[in-house]
Amino acid sequence: MENPALNQLISKYNVAAPRYTSYPTVPFWENEVFTEHDWKFNVAQNFKNSKHNGISIYIHLPYCESLCTYCGCNTRITKNHSVETPYIESLLKEWNMYKRILGSEQLLISEIHLGGGTPTFFKAENLRRLINGLLAGNKRAAEASFSFEAHPANTTFEHLKTLYDLGFKRLSLGIQDFDERVQFIINRHQTVEDVDRVMKDAREIGYDSINFDLIYGLPLQTAESVKMTIEHSLRLNPDRISFYSYAHVPWIKPGQRRFTEHDLPVGEDKLNLYRLGKEMIQQAGYKDVGMDHFAKVDDALYLAAKSGGLHRNFMGYADRYTPLLIGLGVSSISDAWTAFAQNVKTVEEYNALIAEGKLPVVKGHLLTELDTHIRQYILDMMCKGKVIFKDSVNENERIIKRLQPMVEDGLVTITNNKVEITTIGKSFLRNVCMAFDLRLHETQERENLFSQAI
Repeated sequence: MENPALNQLISKYNVAAPRYTSYPTVPFWENEVFTEHDWKFNVAQNFKNSKHNGISIYIHLPYCESLCTYCGCNTRITKNHSVETPYIESLLKEWNMYKRILGSEQLLISEIHLGGGTPTFFKAENLRRLINGLLAGNKRAAEASFSFEAHPANTTFEHLKTLYDLGFKRLSLGIQDFDERVQFIINRHQTVEDVDRVMKDAREIGYDSINFDLIYGLPLQTAESVKMTIEHSLRLNPDRISFYSYAHVPWIKPGQRRFTEHDLPVGEDKLNLYRLGKEMIQQAGYKDVGMDHFAKVDDALYLAAKSGGLHRNFMGYADRYTPLLIGLGVSSISDAWTAFAQNVKTVEEYNALIAEGKLPVVKGHLLTELDTHIRQYILDMMCKGKVIFKDSVNENERIIKRLQPMVEDGLVTITNNKVEITTIGKSFLRNVCMAFDLRLHETQERENLFSQAI
């Protein structure tokens, strides 16, 4: 049934918008005033002030055997598995560089996440070598969270058992959609049986949190295909479901030109796919814990959201906050709270810099005092659904002025010094956060920076 009011909101707010895994967002980093010396100083200072909180480590494993045409990640396509060993050697050398910067004989490791690419491209024995190398001489936090992303079609029992024995208790399965027509056009093939096999193996081994990544807005998707995908997913019974919008950015990822904009559900059609999936997921007992993320009531992510401990970083939503996130590998981003840094984006350049004993950092940003305040505002909105303005922030009035149209549209409420998102506003969370984004509003150059909000 047509909803004129909703159509108007979609038309108004379906603009290019960041996903806010950081603030400032990467396109607005002031790289010209950033140096490697600055980065090392901020890392060391952060660690000195917060070493008791432990360290989070993100490792980017870029290799895939085939290109998924929807994918926006930094990948390297190859069937040559001889690339595994030299890449792992470079990762461990980079980690040793950071250990020297931190200057501590024993580090407390709170979190490790293997992303990609396809981490299960790597042989289980090579993943064991990598994790043992990271943990050697260090201490694992009592409530450490180790997780990895996996492609159901190539994840073996050996992968699961090896990583579990190393302390991994959570995995995320990239499913996207079970419809064969959609899988064909996005070149992402796995069957329900593949996922069922991995789920049974993981449960038998002892994994206590399994996430499904599902996407709405993919080419050729329909309400029927999304309904079928959600039904299969609910039957397989994961602990978490990430149900998020496809990011169409063919000017950045040419592989997305395998299909055209005419193949994509847009506007209200796309939002209806989200509303259908979200309703089915919530009716099955999953709780909304943040932008496009749902979890069972006994899962750590929901418990963190309920207690106020939910956090968001370059890996997405997390059930903990660690002040220092070290990113290892090609294109990885590190976060020292007062500074960001990103590695080079090609394997060749990465390996060459590591071989020369240099940190492979290519760009970064040093946060100003105002940046840190705005970053906290956006984090609070993304993780708690509300923001309490601080009197010390001079930009509050400008932010409130930008929020006024959203108040009139019923997306947020403002009472005294508090902004709170509404139920309908949650579908426009990225737009709400844009009102706080001072750097975005300081520039007119917004074209081709971000995917559409809806």
